[in-house]
Amino acid sequence: MIKKIKDFLKKHYPKPEYSITVLIALTLFLLLMPFSFENTRQANLISKWNEKINRIKYMFSVIEAHTTDDMLKSLKKAQTTKEKEKILLMIIKPYLRINIEKNPIKRYRPKFLNGAKINKSSRYYFEDFYYAENNSIVGIKNVYTETERDPLFLMMFDINGMLLPNRWGKDIFGINIYDDGQIQPFGYDMDMQSLKNDCSKRGTGVGCSYYYVIGGDFDD
Repeated sequence: MIKKIKDFLKKHYPKPEYSITVLIALTLFLLLMPFSFENTRQANLISKWNEKINRIKYMFSVIEAHTTDDMLKSLKKAQTTKEKEKILLMIIKPYLRINIEKNPIKRYRPKFLNGAKINKSSRYYFEDFYYAENNSIVGIKNVYTETERDPLFLMMFDINGMLLPNRWGKDIFGINIYDDGQIQPFGYDMDMQSLKNDCSKRGTGVGCSYYYVIGGDFDD
C-alpha cells in the first residue's frame, strides 16, 4: 500500500514537492490505520454477535421441545439462585459446549463500555463465568422476578473470550431468558435514542445487545 502511494505521488508531483507530499500522505495513513483496524474488528464482533443470538434463539426452541417434566420441576423446586443457575447450566451445557471444569473468574474482569467497573450491586454483575465454544465466555445469573414480564435468567456472552477489550457493547453482549422460554437481547425495551446513548462511549454498552441486532451503527 505504501509503495503504491509513493509511486503515484512520484509520477504526479515535481521532485521538490515530492518529499513533503509523501511525508504528509504517510502521516495521514499511519494516523488513520488504527481507526480503520478498530472499526473492522468491531464490525466483525457485531457480526459474530448477530450469528450468536440467532443460534441462541434456535437453541432455546430446541431445549423447550426436549426439556423433560422432571427438569422443569427441578427448576421450579430449586430454592436458591445457585441451584437454579446450576440446573440451567446443565441444560444448556451440551449446546454451547460449556466447560464447567475450567472457570476463568479469577482472571476475568469485564467492564461497561464507558470503562466503569461493574459493582456487585449491579444487575449486570455476574459471579461465575465459564468457557464455551470457540474460547468464548458465558455467564449465567438467576434474577428475582416480581411479574411475568420479568426475566427468569440473564446470560452474557464475551464473543472473543479473554481477549480484550472485555467490555459491554464491544465484545460482551447479553440476553434475558423468560419463564416461557422467550429470549430477548438486553435493551429490547429501550427507545432508539436511549439505545444510541447507551451504545456510545458515554454509556454502559448493555443496550448494544439489541441495538446491533436491529442494525444500529457503532460509535467509533
